[in-house]
This record gives sequence, structure tokens and C-alpha cells, in this order.
Amino acid sequence: MRCLTLLICAALWLALPARAGAPVVAVDVGHTLDAPGATSARGRSEFEFNRDLARAVAAALRSRGIEARLVNEDGRIARLHDRPHAVPAADFFLSIHHDSVSAHELTPWIWQGRALDFNDEFAGHSLFVSQANPQPAASLTCARAIGARLQRLGFVPTAKNARRRAYADPALAVHWYDNLVVLYRTALPAVLFEAGVIKHRDEELQLRDAARQRRMADGIATGVAACLQVMAGASGH
Repeated sequence: MRCLTLLICAALWLALPARAGAPVVAVDVGHTLDAPGATSARGRSEFEFNRDLARAVAAALRSRGIEARLVNEDGRIARLHDRPHAVPAADFFLSIHHDSVSAHELTPWIWQGRALDFNDEFAGHSLFVSQANPQPAASLTCARAIGARLQRLGFVPTAKNARRRAYADPALAVHWYDNLVVLYRTALPAVLFEAGVIKHRDEELQLRDAARQRRMADGIATGVAACLQVMAGASGH
């Protein structure tokens, strides 16, 4: 895979030491208890998937000397524009989600007596940034760093979202989503990460697996750490 910049590539390959004054990352759990998002092929809410992975990402960031603070862990922050302001001291905002597909692309099935639906055509992760964010270049750098590391670890992105969202970087499955509230209603660089398609029956099982969650979280945290190092260098810190 091509390198993005020499700084990012070096950071992705090297162990990153904690710097003085550890950076702070806000890790947002997408959706809420009352509005839990999509329902998986086997009936689990997206919010539950989001919380599991967000906790793993926070742990992986902390292991790198980065202060990670979970946002909406209890599922009770209903207003989206409150999310980016929940951690005023943050240097970066990362919102964790899991993907679905349109209703007309779903196939009905019965799972353990429940009438549910699935789509086994689409699988894989993707990332979103906003040109309306006050720091679009930094947001895109972070998304690219995350995407590059995940692919290096063997995670495969999806092209599904290119049908609706233009690519910011097609090789790394980074899309523009300019009017997404959690991406532009903030002063911070911000990325929304879709971990995979929970309507896909095989991928759903993978996304439930704790070991795989930790491996994906490790890749995300490495990308974030690389991005923070680049931003710190650019700011002269």
C-alpha cells in the first residue's frame, strides 16, 4: 500500500512514546438507548456494537499514553451537537458507528423465532470527514492514518458508501459527509468510523468477537496516535 506522507508512515511503523502533556481523544459511542440505530441480522442494536468497540478503542489509546474519554457511554446524550462539546479539553473527536444497508436491499429471515432481515452483499469498514469541519485537512489526515493502519492489519474496507458519499480518499475508504453534525459542530479535527456492516450475517459475528474488536481497536489507536503526532509537529509542540 502507498504511504500517505513520510511522517504518517514512519509513525505507523514505530512505537509511539507518550509525549509530555498527553493528548486527549474524545471517543463517541454512536446512537443512544432510545434511538439505538440499526438492528443487526441477529437482532442486536447498533448502539451495543458501538459501545463495545468504543471501549476497546479507549483502552487501546490509553495503552499508548493517550488520554481517552468516552462520550455517551451510558447512551443518554440525545442531542448530536452536544457530543463534540462533551470533552472540552479534547484534541481529536472520534465517533464510533456500525453500518447498515437500505431497507429495499434487505432479505427477510427468521432467527431464533424472530422476524429479522439481512444483506450478505456488503461488508467492511469506512470513514467519514466533513469539509465544513474547522480543520478539514487534519480530519482527513487522521482518517487516512486510521484507514491505512487498518488495511495494513488486513481489515478490508467497503465501497458501498461511495454510492451516496463522495470519496475523499478512495484507496482508504474515506468519504466526505459535510453536513454530519458530530463532524462539523466542533472546533476539533473529527472522524466518524463505520466498523462494518451488521446486516451482513458473517461480518456481524466477526464484529461481535472481542478479540477482533481489540485488534481493530489497536489499528484505530495506532492511526490516531500517528495523526496526533503529525498534528503536534505541525503546531510546533
